[in-house]
Amino acid sequence: MNEKQYLPRLIDRKVIQYLQAFGAICIEGPKGCGKTETSLHHCKSKFDVGSPKGNFSNRKLALMDPSLILEGESPRLIDEWQEVPTIWDAVRYEVDQRKGKGHFILTGSSTPNKNGIFHSGAGRIAKLRMRPMSLFEMGYSCGSVSLSGLFSGDTKAVFTGEVDLRNIIRFIIQGGWPENIGLDYEYARLLPKQYMDAVIDSDISRLDDKVRDLGKIRLLLRSLARNESTTVTNKALKNDIKEIDDEDINVETVAEYLNLFERLFLLDNQQPFSTSIRSSVRVKQSVKRHFSDPSLACALLGTTEDALLSDLETLGFLFEALCERDLKIYADSFDAKVFHYQDYQNNEIDAVVEMPDGSWGAFEIKLGAHQLDDAAKKLLQLKSQIENDSKGRPPKLLGVICGLTNAAYIRPDGVHVIPITALKD
Repeated sequence: MNEKQYLPRLIDRKVIQYLQAFGAICIEGPKGCGKTETSLHHCKSKFDVGSPKGNFSNRKLALMDPSLILEGESPRLIDEWQEVPTIWDAVRYEVDQRKGKGHFILTGSSTPNKNGIFHSGAGRIAKLRMRPMSLFEMGYSCGSVSLSGLFSGDTKAVFTGEVDLRNIIRFIIQGGWPENIGLDYEYARLLPKQYMDAVIDSDISRLDDKVRDLGKIRLLLRSLARNESTTVTNKALKNDIKEIDDEDINVETVAEYLNLFERLFLLDNQQPFSTSIRSSVRVKQSVKRHFSDPSLACALLGTTEDALLSDLETLGFLFEALCERDLKIYADSFDAKVFHYQDYQNNEIDAVVEMPDGSWGAFEIKLGAHQLDDAAKKLLQLKSQIENDSKGRPPKLLGVICGLTNAAYIRPDGVHVIPITALKD
């Protein structure tokens, strides 16, 4: 029912699939990632809980009797349902009464407090995680290399064109926000900063109306930005704030605030890969820290294009975040998962993509083409170690995702070279 031109998203296929399988779906993700536009593309009627019309009469109506807002042609969009949490149970009940599939699409940019929600919705309401746009969805990747295709043997070499380092930096700083498509970089870079200011000044307090120290919230967010793409612990975040900002914050408060950020979908951490990869080796179980988009880390640090050009270490971590954001988007589209691997023998893998059948691929992420040899060597050594473990499960695929390379190809040692500006689902 969306009248303006819709830019397709990779999640569209799953929305269609899930509407055929469940009575309702809930599309969750950070504000501004495109949930409403995508839902409008798939719905036939809508109800906007947060509309200011009539002195916010929609919200008042939903509070008075949630069942009244469910009347309309299916699929019916209930936008920002978390503003009135009782809508969840009303939808679950209505799905049971109607039978059939595809009645409702809910969207939510935060997870409400569980108080007031009495049923999980399991079997009735399926959840989908939506992220900001990938380079392919925004038109910055030519899409010559398919991630799913690599696993099925589609490995032809192809020239993908020269890549400018400044363009890579701009992709990172402006982020994958739909509102930035078509904007000049000078304007596009402003959105992530305003986004973070709005989250800190308004959205956090709206979660549960508790009074919190916004100064410490901002310090913790800045510490997370400094530690983007690392496995830093809560205690290390506390110590980082003390060392850099000379401010004390206890570990319990760090954990509480991190939970708030999770509920707002600000974070999109990378889970550790299963220990079954190598049965004889102890595997670290720390998550790798990520914002939902690397542009948010840039905004918090006040990072500029020139600053990143002179700080290649920070640029490397942010580039890794960009690639892993895209890998999650691509993998989600065909039900694969993205992890990282780190063991106590100093072996690490930047990204592990596990397919639905259990096969997996190991990927290193490197900004420069001069780093390809070392990255390939590291992958091959780890594969050999796993193969020598009698119960190890070796990777089906080895690849280096690179920023500054002009071709996708297979090296003589069997390692794939994959330009991020050529990758798609």
